[in-house]
Amino acid sequence: MVEELAEINPASWDKLANPPTAVFDPFVSYSFLQALEQSGCVSQQTGWMPVHLVAENPAGQLLGALPLYLKSHSLGEYVFDHGWAAAYEQAGGQYYPKLQATVPFTPVTGRRILSDELAVRNALVTAVTELTARFGASSAHLTFADAHDGAALTKAGWVQRLGLQFHFTNLGYENYTDFLDALSSRKRKALRAERKKANENTQIVTLSGAELTGEHWDAFYQFYQDTGIRKWGNPYLNREFFELIATDMRQNILMIMAKRDGRWIAGALNFIGGDCLYGRYWGCLQHHDSLHFELCYHRAIEAAIDLGLSRVEAGAQGAHKIARGYLPVITHSYHHLADVGFADAVGNFLSAEAREIQAEQIACAALSPYRKNSA
Repeated sequence: MVEELAEINPASWDKLANPPTAVFDPFVSYSFLQALEQSGCVSQQTGWMPVHLVAENPAGQLLGALPLYLKSHSLGEYVFDHGWAAAYEQAGGQYYPKLQATVPFTPVTGRRILSDELAVRNALVTAVTELTARFGASSAHLTFADAHDGAALTKAGWVQRLGLQFHFTNLGYENYTDFLDALSSRKRKALRAERKKANENTQIVTLSGAELTGEHWDAFYQFYQDTGIRKWGNPYLNREFFELIATDMRQNILMIMAKRDGRWIAGALNFIGGDCLYGRYWGCLQHHDSLHFELCYHRAIEAAIDLGLSRVEAGAQGAHKIARGYLPVITHSYHHLADVGFADAVGNFLSAEAREIQAEQIACAALSPYRKNSA
């Protein structure tokens, strides 16, 4: 167990997190996770104490790793267990601390158990269970798991929880017009009108790499703070975090900015993965009709098509995304609860919740804007 990612060689971590055979995931990269720690956004003081698990051979070579945090709250996870905490504490238990295997503040499905060796993967899962008891934690949670990790956790007896997000899938479109042609006539007309409204008297630019300057980052941080204060009361990320990723991950960032009357007024920050554009942060200083939809959804689709990416993941929740070409996708998280009685109760709840999530997915899919013969 290591309490700082800085204790691990960056190249050794990245070799496990993004091996040559895997699709690149920016969020499990050393640069992203270290930026969270170095900036102080993730720390014992913020309720995210790093307790990363590592597996090494006798020569000290890193064989596997798992990003893990000891938590004193349930904020910034996007898989909501506040009800579990309340129920457990009403029954006389103590829900916190708990262990969380995840990428903080990032509702993106991806690799968490960082090894291709079966024995190492099994050992890391076992170690999480053992660490739960060692810390006196009520539970351990691995959120937004991919199928590979899900199979390992299911085998270990963890219970599965389903969630719902909305993603755009690029079906080989040459451009945004191709995408629009795949929609029903009524939906196509509505999106054109929405985009026209958003672009009136507004200059919108898409920037990445060396095109991003301090001016853009200063403006974006203002947008992020404004939205964070309104949504959460206290934004999760600080200016230093954005400075670090601006330096270390510039090639993986795409920013969409809007300007009116010579002033930047809104922006959306995206990360570029190996086959996906991830929409992560949005903010604005002025409200303008449909501008949020333009920057976060329409321009993201345009960018993904231009970059040849297979999909856009535009964050958590949001059935309003359906009309804009984003369809419902099931997400998976896994949970180990130390108290057997509590685990049984949560398991029963999750079985019922899963049926509701699956029914919601079917209902949302029925609202698809695509022509029946196109998607």
